[in-house]
Amino acid sequence: MPYVLISTQIRLTSGPTCCGDKDADPKLMARLDAKLVKEFGNSFEEYRCDDPPRLVLNKLEKEGYRIVSSAGIGQTIVWTLYKPDD
Repeated sequence: MPYVLISTQIRLTSGPTCCGDKDADPKLMARLDAKLVKEFGNSFEEYRCDDPPRLVLNKLEKEGYRIVSSAGIGQTIVWTLYKPDD
């Protein structure tokens, strides 16, 4: 799975950080210290960690991922990362 999407709300830049959906690589999510959670009222689960986005981005860089885009969507900031095949 070469793409990863992480996000956080702009007012929560100190964390938590959303790191993936329920189909994300569980081994990678464990290395990011992300846990699968389901918020009350949501019909979906997502991986979330308590680290700020900067630390998550640093961890993903060590895993070989590179940022390919970022965007602000309302009060949310999103980064898309890609890891080339070895």
